[in-house]
Amino acid sequence: MPKRTLIVGGGAAGFFTAIRRAECFPEEEITILERGKAVLEKVRISGGGRCNVTHACWEPKELVKFYPRGGKELLGPFHKFACGDTMGWFGDQGVELKIEDDGRVFPVSDNSQTIIDCLWQAAKRRGVRVLTRTRVSKIIAPPQATPDGVWTILAGEERFEAETLVLTTGSNPAVWKMLEGLGHRLVPPVPSLFAFDTKDTRLRNLSGISLPWSQVHIEGQKLRAEGPLLITHRGMSGPAILRLSAWGARELAPKKYHFTLVVNWLAMRPQDVAEKLQELRKTEAKRQLSARAYLDLPLRLWKSLVAAAGIPDAQQWSQLSNAQRDALTEQLTAARFSITGKSTNKEEFVTAGGVDLREIDFRSFRSKIHPSLLLAGEVLDIDAITGGFNFQAAWTGGYLAGSSESG
Repeated sequence: MPKRTLIVGGGAAGFFTAIRRAECFPEEEITILERGKAVLEKVRISGGGRCNVTHACWEPKELVKFYPRGGKELLGPFHKFACGDTMGWFGDQGVELKIEDDGRVFPVSDNSQTIIDCLWQAAKRRGVRVLTRTRVSKIIAPPQATPDGVWTILAGEERFEAETLVLTTGSNPAVWKMLEGLGHRLVPPVPSLFAFDTKDTRLRNLSGISLPWSQVHIEGQKLRAEGPLLITHRGMSGPAILRLSAWGARELAPKKYHFTLVVNWLAMRPQDVAEKLQELRKTEAKRQLSARAYLDLPLRLWKSLVAAAGIPDAQQWSQLSNAQRDALTEQLTAARFSITGKSTNKEEFVTAGGVDLREIDFRSFRSKIHPSLLLAGEVLDIDAITGGFNFQAAWTGGYLAGSSESG
């Protein structure tokens, strides 16, 4: 009788594990169990429906810097399968990929269905069985004294058995509870990758304005980030904010997302901005400060910050006092905003938390507690900033879990 592998979770990590496992162990019977009515749903919606497959980062030591949690543990795995390997794999399957200016990697089709079709067809060609609407209700581990024992999985009235069990279920509370029952420690989940809400009137009617490069930090903490910033109808988002939320996920949760955010809209030193304002006071002497935008800021934002500095709308540059200059410098380089909550894209929701990484052998993504249990993807306490890095962790974990000999 051939050995059997059950993979619970039909997402990126689950499919990649199944495909790789079928390549390495073609004699195995491999089955994916997915609780939803469709598989690869996060792949479908990621990147605005384009699927941000990975990132053009070729050095493992640089790649791990994009992971607030799990970077140290992923260093070894990334030496075995990383971004270049992912691109090569999809290329071998006939999927053309492109690298955008910011390093993100997408299919040339700009359609996530291209990636879904590729994974589905690769699994089908290798004989992987996929069962949807199959919600696991109980996991029974093999007796500890029998290393070649069988896992029993109950899903409704169905019963499945396998010598190897792989969990790629993401932040599924029911499965996390089952994992605790199996003796694993679960790091409590908190949201990661979220936008900041604020009722500050300076941003009123500015929704849609984006800044190419800004610096942000949380007052009183070491949490800092920089990058593009987007003003939304509820507050602020964009890569700079999402990076800050990812690195600060654990610190911000106890605060219930109430804190002071400091924004340097220009990503410039205050003294340099003050000097530029001093120059403008001379070169633009007869012009009104609010007549046009300066320092490459959008006009609506410039006008809002000028008003916040207490400068009348019709005031000329020649009338700018030193106190007003300093106030405007502060608005431009250290504007303080009271953050009152967070906003997330529910479909692309990412959490920090999962199985304690100390309980995983990252050479194979095997559980140190149960030798025939493997885990990959967001079920582990691993998460990254935006840009294709979370998918890369899923591809890497799936590749190594799929390559691992049966327990």
